[in-house]
Amino acid sequence: TLSQLCLCCSRAGERGTAKTPNHAKVAVLGASGGIGQPLSLLLKNSPLVSKLSLYDIAHTPGVAADLSHIETKASVKGYMGPEQLPECLKGCDVVVIPAGVPRKPGMTRDDLFNTNASIVASLTTACAKHCPEAMICIISNPVNSTIPITSEVFKKHGVYNPNKIFGVTTLDIVRANTFVAELKGLDPARVAVPVIGGHAGKTIIPLISQCTPKVEFPQDQLEKLTARIQEAGTEVVQAKAGAGSATLSMAYAGARFAFSLLEAMSGKQGVVECAFVRSDVTEVPYFSTPLQLGKKGIEKNLGLGKLSPFEEKMVAAAMSELKGSIKKGEEFAKNFK
Repeated sequence: TLSQLCLCCSRAGERGTAKTPNHAKVAVLGASGGIGQPLSLLLKNSPLVSKLSLYDIAHTPGVAADLSHIETKASVKGYMGPEQLPECLKGCDVVVIPAGVPRKPGMTRDDLFNTNASIVASLTTACAKHCPEAMICIISNPVNSTIPITSEVFKKHGVYNPNKIFGVTTLDIVRANTFVAELKGLDPARVAVPVIGGHAGKTIIPLISQCTPKVEFPQDQLEKLTARIQEAGTEVVQAKAGAGSATLSMAYAGARFAFSLLEAMSGKQGVVECAFVRSDVTEVPYFSTPLQLGKKGIEKNLGLGKLSPFEEKMVAAAMSELKGSIKKGEEFAKNFK
């Protein structure tokens, strides 16, 4: 609950950690959009955030004014247009980037590449210049390419730290937890399914064999469930019939990841989240696995764990698509001025 969270925060302060969550400055880049607005609302509602910095190319003053009336301690400031971006980023601990265009029916996440690659490259260039020490959480699709772009941008500016750049795949975990709970009549809040790989189609690999609590499905049901988790984004795109993609569940998942990061940064032990990061766990240079988070970002990559033969096959099948998406991102960043 909110009051428990407040207690946790004050205790963290007593322990004298370098940066208690009471003083965290968080920026949302793309704060006026479909994900950005509900994400900013959830961040404003959290006692872990003391300053909320909202940026977009339009409407941010209005979003900030609206959120600033909420009776929680985070101060809110809106910034609009590239000339105000440096001020927005100054002193940030965590930057969450949902900026970009959403999918429409019939589009893959990769179809967003041309538009979103430039947006992510521009915004992360500003981050590398104005808050090089911040944790960078990328929501903008295609994540399988936008994370390599972000890494290359930070390398270009000589401030690259692979432990602080995250592709937010949390929605895949949230969906897996929900769908498994529905099928088994469990409370979704008590279900934890690791999801590894990437964040598009068959690169999304739910490890049902590692679910807590332990669950079992006949093979045909397991295959259906896996396909549903992999295509859940498309399910929402089709249901919205041209009005966008998953925004509310994505905002929830983005906030969940940001809160985990803030708690770990404040000294909470044993915080684990999956994310798409620089990795030497498989043959591809970026891969999502469970990560133990700490004060400086990734404390330890927990790897794949024990996979079932079905899961091993999915990992092998994801490799070529992941390689292609990663290479596409890296090539783009090299030529980005």
